[in-house]
Amino acid sequence: MTDAAQKVKKIYHGIVVSDKADKTISVRVDRMVEVSKYHRKARVSKKFAVHDPENTYKVGDTVSFVETRPLSKSKRWKVVKEVK
Repeated sequence: MTDAAQKVKKIYHGIVVSDKADKTISVRVDRMVEVSKYHRKARVSKKFAVHDPENTYKVGDTVSFVETRPLSKSKRWKVVKEVK
């Protein structure tokens, strides 16, 4: 498969909000959306279950993660690196 034919994977950046599970972290991603009724912007957040095989990331770290094959019922993401 050539580089042009490979699927483009989504990359997100977020803050680790939980690291209690083994090899899994919860990452919150914030984004701004416009509320058409009020004509202003509002912050919307979503949490992702991200695979962290070495349990290296702790609460408060900013990480970058990418989509991958399903690893469990809710995990479809893996950590790429820590964002400074």
